[in-house]
Amino acid sequence: MSISLYSAASGMEAQQTNLNVISNNIANVNTTGFKKSKVEFQDMFYQVPKSVGADSGGSILPTGIQVGSGTQVVATSKVFTQGQVNRTDEELDVAIVGEGFFSVTDQNGDTLYTRDGGFKRGPNGQLTTSQGMALEPGITIPQEANSIVVSEGGTITFLKDSEPVGTESLQLFRFNNPSGLAALGGNLFRETTASGTPTGGIPGTESFGTIRQGFLENSNVNIVQEMVNMIVAQRAYEINSKSIQTSDQMMQQIGQIKR
Repeated sequence: MSISLYSAASGMEAQQTNLNVISNNIANVNTTGFKKSKVEFQDMFYQVPKSVGADSGGSILPTGIQVGSGTQVVATSKVFTQGQVNRTDEELDVAIVGEGFFSVTDQNGDTLYTRDGGFKRGPNGQLTTSQGMALEPGITIPQEANSIVVSEGGTITFLKDSEPVGTESLQLFRFNNPSGLAALGGNLFRETTASGTPTGGIPGTESFGTIRQGFLENSNVNIVQEMVNMIVAQRAYEINSKSIQTSDQMMQQIGQIKR
C-alpha cells in the first residue's frame, strides 16, 4: 500500500489530538488559574532507499532518497505564562502575580498544587479551596476575626473591629520544570519526577511572585489565538484527508491499467 496513506492518516490523527487540546483550552477560557496546553509534533521514521553520502561509482552522493512516514504527537505541555488578574473585591480571593503555586492537601492526605486563589473559610475556620482542600501549611482564621488583610508578601492579618487578633503567612512553591507537573483537573497539579521537587518560599522573594488580595488570576488562554489555531488544525486535517483520496485514486488508476 502507498506510504502516503499511512502518512496522511498519521497527520489526521495528530490534528485530531491538536483539536482536542485547542477545544480544552477554549472551554477553560474562564477557569481560574487555568494554564493552556500546546501540542508538540515530531516527524516519524524515514525509509531510506538511498543514503546521503553513499559511494556511487567512486563519487559521494550529496543527497539521497529519504521518504518520511508521517507525523506524531510527541508531547502536550502546559504553558505557565501569567494570566490576566481580575478584581473581585473578595477578601479571601488572592492572586499570584509571578511564579509560584499554593500547596493544598486533598482528602487522601496527598500534597497538590494550584494557582487558584479563590479560598473559602472552612467549618472550623481553616482556609480551604472551593473543593474543601486545606492549605499547606494550614491557616486557621480566628473565630472573632471579622476582616482579613493580606499583604503582597503573603502576611495575613486578622482583624476584629480594625484591631489585629492574629497573623499567619502564605507560602508559595515553585518547580524547576513546572511543565512536568501532572494536571489532575480541578485546577490542581501533582509533583512528578519530571517537574522536580518543590521549593518553598515567601512571596516577593527569591523569584517568587507577589500576592494581590481581592483579585483572581484568570486563565492564560488567548481566545483569538486559539480560534486561529483551530482553523489551522481544520485545514491541515482537510488536506491530509485529500491526500488519502488522491492516493486512493492513483491506486485505482494503476489497477485499471491491465484492463
